[in-house]
Amino acid sequence: MKGTYKQRIVDPVLDQLMAETAAVSLAGPKAVGKTATAERRAHKVFRLDQAASREAFLLERRPLAELKGPVLIDEWQHVPEVWDEVRRDVDDGAPAGQFILAGSAAPVGAHIHSGAGRIVQVRMRPLSLAERALAEPVVSLDAALKGEVAHVEGSTTMAPADYAREIAASGFPGLRHYSEPVRQRHLQAYIDNVVSREFAEQGLLVRRPETLRRWLRAYAAATGTTTGYDTLLAAATPGEGDKPAAKTAIAYRDILQSLWLLDEVGPWDPSGSSIKRLSKTPKHFLADPALAARLLGLGAQDIAEGPVEPIFGPKFGSIAGRLFEALVGLSLLTYGDALGAHVSYLRTRNGDHEIDFIVQRGRRVVAIEVKLTPSVTAEDTRHLVWLRDQLGEQLAAAIVVTTGSRAFRRRDDGVLVVPAVLLGP
Repeated sequence: MKGTYKQRIVDPVLDQLMAETAAVSLAGPKAVGKTATAERRAHKVFRLDQAASREAFLLERRPLAELKGPVLIDEWQHVPEVWDEVRRDVDDGAPAGQFILAGSAAPVGAHIHSGAGRIVQVRMRPLSLAERALAEPVVSLDAALKGEVAHVEGSTTMAPADYAREIAASGFPGLRHYSEPVRQRHLQAYIDNVVSREFAEQGLLVRRPETLRRWLRAYAAATGTTTGYDTLLAAATPGEGDKPAAKTAIAYRDILQSLWLLDEVGPWDPSGSSIKRLSKTPKHFLADPALAARLLGLGAQDIAEGPVEPIFGPKFGSIAGRLFEALVGLSLLTYGDALGAHVSYLRTRNGDHEIDFIVQRGRRVVAIEVKLTPSVTAEDTRHLVWLRDQLGEQLAAAIVVTTGSRAFRRRDDGVLVVPAVLLGP
């Protein structure tokens, strides 16, 4: 059964913004929970993805500023001109908390003002590990950024197989109550809808749907890597003499980004640092690792068993490990947004040093390695130790996130070891 509303990490962020800001835009993929979160604050709701509601809205067309707020305009992209109307109302002195615009797509080709300085955008993602209430976190990312994690202690009963189940269980709130076979069908239906409807609605006619499906599968297989888009397209069309142009892959990427289905992590840009010659390409992640797993035909048991990489070969390591990295990355992106921190990754161009995630707020940096293992060795921490030598006190904390049962600080190098469910915002 579906449960009652559960607090989201974005909730206090919205409350703070709406106390002082006239218009807030809540953006994210379909089924992420935007409507449920926004409706709790709204006095008046317009659901523009529903034909009857959209028709009533267009016929009524009362000035939005005259309505008692907060006014929620859900899936606003179906009437793109409403964005400019809200912007003008803000310019004319709309009160704080008057408007919430929620959308799961950016309208292609719509000539709308950016809203900069008037409409504040908030990204909403699938459920992070902390929002799934699997355990009580004992290490706060906020405290780590402040350098205030001196003593670390805590334990969890979560095991590697439990994390595999969480990857397959999805962070879409409406899917988590289903049994795994039914959930897998819902995830497949979600993907099918993207291919058959969403691309067309975003203005791209897909002439070869099967090529798009294979490209999506190749992208899923590239989770956690910086594989080039030309390589993705080549992997999606093996043996085809008449391959689609490279611009086709870029078009796929652009549409998926407009649907908020890509959540790529960019390279760290340590301005003012002595660290030079870093990778410049983004690391690939879908919005929910469950979508990647579904595209690869993997259920919880398959992930737990660590299947062989089906497309790009073993050089990228276990797909199970990279799906776990995606789950941790989803959580870190959610926490980082709420904390006003930026999430990136570090890799030197020659590959000598690589760190899965860099979380930065101001000058303070938290470096995080992700390991699909319960135990941690000196080999697992050596890049973190190297970065500490480079940054000194600017590195507020170095953490290895694991599937283990206990949180502690390593004696040899002082690196924190934290099970994924014990790290929170």
